[in-house]
Amino acid sequence: MTTTEQEASGTRSMRADALKNRRRILEVAEAVFAAEGVSVPIDTVAERAGVGVGTLYRHFPTKEALFEAIVMVRLQDLMEAAEKHAHDDDPSEGLYAFLREFARQASAKRDLFDAMSSAGIDIKSQCSEMIDEMKRRVEVLVQRAVEAGAVRRDVSAEEIIGLVSGACHAVSRDDESLMRMVSVVCDGLRR
Repeated sequence: MTTTEQEASGTRSMRADALKNRRRILEVAEAVFAAEGVSVPIDTVAERAGVGVGTLYRHFPTKEALFEAIVMVRLQDLMEAAEKHAHDDDPSEGLYAFLREFARQASAKRDLFDAMSSAGIDIKSQCSEMIDEMKRRVEVLVQRAVEAGAVRRDVSAEEIIGLVSGACHAVSRDDESLMRMVSVVCDGLRR
């Protein structure tokens, strides 16, 4: 877990073994919930992660806290990707590279988010500050590309995120089709 992940999760400096356990719990929980639904008992997640239930509860006092942590780590990853691409030499390619990464992550995590949504878990409201921050970082990418004369001025970051998210929901698990759809979105942004 990086320092930024620790900040996103509200944790302070942890021992190496505690960080390893936390990371393992998040990885296993994400995979289990995506494959089997969010009703899987927390004991199952602990067992498959190779940790005791007490260890899991020390990191995540409730199942909802575990769901939120999974989403927060994913959002943090996307914010870091947006920040990285904000410094690319070619602003339009920076935007397009971020959109491809966003699509890959959103598509890969779709089962998890669908399972959470069908269980009535409103992650958007629980993580609204991080989502807003991610949108601000994407807006920086968009503005850089607009100022470089490479992207049309009449499309917002939120609309672009919506278009890519829609592409993720429209295709099956076919990465090639998804990347073609993201390319169409990127082509539509060009000036």
